[in-house]
Amino acid sequence: MTAKLDYRWHLRQVMARREMFSTTDLLGPLSERGIRLSSSQVYRLVVERPERLSLKVLVALLDILGCTMEELIEPVEATKPAEKAKAAGGDTGVGALRPKRARISAVEP
Repeated sequence: MTAKLDYRWHLRQVMARREMFSTTDLLGPLSERGIRLSSSQVYRLVVERPERLSLKVLVALLDILGCTMEELIEPVEATKPAEKAKAAGGDTGVGALRPKRARISAVEP
């Protein structure tokens, strides 16, 4: 069975090595390469791990930072999701403690 893959995003670290400490440091260089992103979009790109990324943006970042794909994106094995904690006394849940559904019946005059 093949391992499930995930990745680590190292944009912030690569920027710091290039002495770029503000997310707005990318706005001008991206704009020069025809990439128009708002400052909040660039902030999310730097601070968060992107789930989707345009190849044009990726290539522009590699060019701006003078780095390789391996420096920016590190493939890692996916971690298994944590198991749900079971309630004390077993996994029966609330069982008989569940409230009964109210039944509304018509009142005859």
